[in-house]
Amino acid sequence: MKKIISLLVRFVPRKYLQLFSHIPLRIYAVFMQGSAVECTVCSSKFKKFLPYGRLEPRENALCPNCLALERHRLMYLYLRQETDFFIKPAKVLHVAPEYCFIKRFEALPNLEYITADIESPLAKVKMNIEDIQFPENSFDVIFCNHVLEHVNDFEKACKELYRVLKPGGWAIMQSPQDMRMPHTLEDPSITDPRERERVFKQADHLRLFGQDYAHELEKGGFMVKEDRFVMGMDPALVTRYALPKEEIIYLCKK
Repeated sequence: MKKIISLLVRFVPRKYLQLFSHIPLRIYAVFMQGSAVECTVCSSKFKKFLPYGRLEPRENALCPNCLALERHRLMYLYLRQETDFFIKPAKVLHVAPEYCFIKRFEALPNLEYITADIESPLAKVKMNIEDIQFPENSFDVIFCNHVLEHVNDFEKACKELYRVLKPGGWAIMQSPQDMRMPHTLEDPSITDPRERERVFKQADHLRLFGQDYAHELEKGGFMVKEDRFVMGMDPALVTRYALPKEEIIYLCKK
């Protein structure tokens, strides 16, 4: 199963995975039912989650019912416990929306919820975050996860996201990091897809963020809080929900 998922993730175009992967996985989920792990997003319980990843698939990662990964389960729990996202009226921009969140956020009566992306078939608005078509101070909340490692001009994209966020608004903008590196790695001379995959973890990544990710986000104008929410949780719950044990949540405010 690990090898199959790795091959699918690496070689099947992302748009097809986004549109159709939930169908066979939900069938598979019937055979995975149990009580060892629980998804914070859809509340489904299984013997274990599925492996997921490109080069070295992570064990116990993907919820076969809603397609939430470890980081999605952490973010959903964080929103539930640490924010007023589910109760306060807000206009929300969700860049590159994750499948597990879309219908749930669309159903919330307190939100005006807009999904946007340059290529995702799941998003309703076609948008380049380096040149956002919305006026300044448009949104109370912005989600932009696992996007900023792909953009050509990182600082310009950050400034655009800051521009359309309202004063007093907040954003969550997660990206892959290598915490062994003190500084973000960016090298435009690396053009070979295999070498880019080796260095940046994916062939379509243009950079790999290091310990300085918060500082990089601040270049856009944000005040950034590095929230170690998961590190203060009961370890038994971290295991039950299969959360990333050391992921920092970057809460960016205007």
